[in-house]
Amino acid sequence: MFKGISEQKATGLGAVAGGLWESAFSPLFWALAFAFFALFFAASRLGNKILRVFLFWVPTLTVSALGMATVGLLTYVFIHFRNR
Repeated sequence: MFKGISEQKATGLGAVAGGLWESAFSPLFWALAFAFFALFFAASRLGNKILRVFLFWVPTLTVSALGMATVGLLTYVFIHFRNR
């Protein structure tokens, strides 16, 4: 099944999607995902409210805001350049 895919030359978005798909199977990706999960899980269980805010809520809200901003920007670009 993957033989036909690997023989083709991917350009543009196909190359980016292929690179992202390959990185999802990387051991480094899974090690970082596990480490961040453990860090955020431990930070969410802290008894000290100030540490919990700085180690859990600030990074969580920052990543969420950046994700929403990225989706908004891509939506704007798609809608703006759709008719051109």
